[in-house]
Amino acid sequence: MTVVRAAVVQDASVGFDPTATLDRVAARLAEASREKAELVVFPEAFVGGYPKGVDFGARVGMRSDQGRVDFEVYWNGAIEVPGLVTEQLGALAGEYGVHLVIGAIERAGGTLYCTVLFFSPEGALLGRHRKVMPTAMERIIWGFGDGSTLPVLDTPLGRLGAVICWENYMPLLRTAMYGQGVELYCAPTVDDREVWAASMRHIAREGRCFLLSACQHARRRDYPPDYHPVQGDDPDTVLIRGGSLIVDPLGTVLAGPVYDQSCVLVADCDMSAIPRAKYDFDPVGHYARSDIFSLTVDTAPKPPVRFLPET
Repeated sequence: MTVVRAAVVQDASVGFDPTATLDRVAARLAEASREKAELVVFPEAFVGGYPKGVDFGARVGMRSDQGRVDFEVYWNGAIEVPGLVTEQLGALAGEYGVHLVIGAIERAGGTLYCTVLFFSPEGALLGRHRKVMPTAMERIIWGFGDGSTLPVLDTPLGRLGAVICWENYMPLLRTAMYGQGVELYCAPTVDDREVWAASMRHIAREGRCFLLSACQHARRRDYPPDYHPVQGDDPDTVLIRGGSLIVDPLGTVLAGPVYDQSCVLVADCDMSAIPRAKYDFDPVGHYARSDIFSLTVDTAPKPPVRFLPET
């Protein structure tokens, strides 16, 4: 078995500005590369930004004109997949020779998706995962992913997948990941509560996998001047405080959690720990009781419009 040197990045994007954010991605990849990282995980919505503290003018039965303008700004700051920004992200992954997992706001027509992108050390876009269940107010601004973007990728490092933020509280989604043999379970997030670390330790122990959770650390100054969150306009106000960590397959914390600062956390993941952990618990194997319980996952794309060939 191999040892994978993994890094999670805790930093802020440049709000709604993918081009400027690429400079931060490059700087953090350079830092992780100096630490000899082979896998680097960035937070949820890192490219495009997470609009913490604003409501887009939405009330039950009402939408404001200013809210529509706010959404236009957010939409303009999203990226197409594939597209120019994904090409640039791939080039950065290739430059530093790492597997890159990064959260982005994806634009597809008039709809935005909270997405995770996977890149190879050669710069190829390996796949994407669209968040299947936006949380609370996120449903105003993001669409819902379907079962066609739930990949666990077979890489030289191990089987690599991602579950975004509160998707991690969906037991059946986690089971779908375990059923695909995930070994390097990435959890990009903006959940900065202390209880998040407890959840990550549980999931690592439940799935008998390495858990890599990257959370943003963002201040008001990381967003545009005309952005007005409920937290106020003091540029030093912390909007997202971090809490990134790396956990082994028995729930032992290898790095973090760290709060109230930007950083890159690094840990060596001994992949031989996975079969040792599954000795007494395999959630989709000898501990599953498939004679009683089963899960069916529909991975077919669900496009809203289908054009069938003429007969």
